[in-house]
Amino acid sequence: MDKRRNLTTSKVFYNVLVMEIKHKYFKIYKPYGYLSQFINNQNKRRNKKLLSELHHFPKETMAVGRLDEKSEGLLLLTTDGKFSNYITSSKIEKEYHVMVDGIISKEIIDTLKNGIEISINGKPYITKPCKASPLKDISHIQKRFVRDEKHGDTSWLSITLTEGKFRQVRKMTAKVGFPTLRLVRVRIGGYKLGSMKASEIEVINY
Repeated sequence: MDKRRNLTTSKVFYNVLVMEIKHKYFKIYKPYGYLSQFINNQNKRRNKKLLSELHHFPKETMAVGRLDEKSEGLLLLTTDGKFSNYITSSKIEKEYHVMVDGIISKEIIDTLKNGIEISINGKPYITKPCKASPLKDISHIQKRFVRDEKHGDTSWLSITLTEGKFRQVRKMTAKVGFPTLRLVRVRIGGYKLGSMKASEIEVINY
């Protein structure tokens, strides 16, 4: 009887343990003006908006990669460190739809595709070849005021990277003379922003 009771107790304990370590996965439309973090340990950024203000997430939830404060769009969240490492690896494409200052030409887009020199941590860095193309249809992008039309023309392009250096897309477009005015990440691998609106959250599977 004691052996049976011990086996039953062990099985119950194992099932409870598995339930406790079952990881969670989310996708969120990170709004413009929010940091891609849950707590703020920096005194200089005390008044910044955090992801924890948008929803009550499980305790161990972390952002998978980053979108800077002025960027928006798809951000994955998880409690699973292995998932985070996989998604941020060079195996996974990240696609951005980018509004730039001026009408960007095919020749300039080709320059971006082939790789250009930018600065990372004060040192020159050649970006890896990427996918880039003009973006004519922007009906899927949530409207947000950026600047008055009297300040000049703007255009949109799609850039897909397999790397993610700090502020890379912004540095790339600035380098070729077309500063980024708005940056929306729309895809990470097979996960898409779709029709999500700013601040919306969805549970995803992995």
